[in-house]
Amino acid sequence: MSDTAPRQTTAAVGTRVVHRRYVPYSHAHYAGNLVDGAYSLAAFGDVATEMCIITDGDEGLFASYSDVQFVAPVRAGDVIEISAEIVRVGRRSREMAFEVRVVGRGNPERGASSADVLDPPVVATTARGVVVVP
Repeated sequence: MSDTAPRQTTAAVGTRVVHRRYVPYSHAHYAGNLVDGAYSLAAFGDVATEMCIITDGDEGLFASYSDVQFVAPVRAGDVIEISAEIVRVGRRSREMAFEVRVVGRGNPERGASSADVLDPPVVATTARGVVVVP
């Protein structure tokens, strides 16, 4: 296959990508070590990029977000899980549902470096987004 030959997509409704990451204290933006909402949106961009690479062999381009909901805080010291799931496949567009869940959180009351696994995780941010691929 040459570099210019179109690649067949494997994009399908239900395809899912999940990332986990620690939120460093250097990203705290507000009192109480709160992280701004843009942190979640950037994380959505990262999982969407991986999704496009997996399904279409291209990083794709984000076209839009819709229905962004900030439902719980993300704080420095959290461990978050970011997911993207394809909910619609067009010829060149992919609509995805995104979610940030806090799966671990620092617990300074127990000690300076103490942390807890959150069971169940706390849903912090949700959104829908559309990406396009060539």
